[in-house]
Amino acid sequence: MLDPNWVFLSAALGLFGSLRYAAATVAGRVRPNLVTWSLWAAAPLIAFLAQLDAGVGLPAVPTLSAGLGPLVVVVASLAARRHRASLGPFDLACGVTAAVALGVWIGLGQAPAAVIIAVVADGVAALPTIVKAWRDPWSEQATFYALVGVGAVITLLTITSWEPAAWAFAGYILGLCTLLCAVLVARRRHLR
Repeated sequence: MLDPNWVFLSAALGLFGSLRYAAATVAGRVRPNLVTWSLWAAAPLIAFLAQLDAGVGLPAVPTLSAGLGPLVVVVASLAARRHRASLGPFDLACGVTAAVALGVWIGLGQAPAAVIIAVVADGVAALPTIVKAWRDPWSEQATFYALVGVGAVITLLTITSWEPAAWAFAGYILGLCTLLCAVLVARRRHLR
C-alpha cells in the first residue's frame, strides 16, 4: 500500500492528461463527444461531494480531478468549436439515462449509494465515446486514458478502508480506461 498522499500524483496525472486532451481538441486532433464529456464532468463532481459526505478523505482528491479535467475539455471544445456536434438518438438516450441516474442519487440522499450511482451514470455516459472510439479510433487520444488509468491504480494502492464509497470510482475509472486504451490500440491496428 502506498502513502495516502500519492493521490495527489494520481490527480495530477488526470489533470495533465485532460490538459493534453484539451490542447489536442483545440488543435483539431481529437473530437470529444459532448454528451460523454459533460457527464464525465458532472458525475465525478457529484461523486466527489458524496465522498466528502461519506468521510472518504484523500481518495476523493482524484475524483475531484476526474470531474475538473473533463470540464476543461468541454470548455476548450466549445470555445474552439471542435467537438462532435451531431448528437443522435443513442447519444441522447445515454445522456438522459445518466442524468436520470444522477437525479436518483439526489433523491436518495445517501452518500455511499451516490458514489455507486455516479459510477453507473458515468459508465452510461461513456458509451457514446466507446462507440466513437470503435468507429473512429483516431478521434480519441489513448495517452489521456493511459494517464488517467495509471492515476486510478495509484489511488487504489493508497486506499486503507475498502468500503465501496472509497474504491468504486477509482476501480471503475481503471476498468474504463483499460477498455478504451484496448479499443483504441486494437482498432487502429485493425484499420491500418
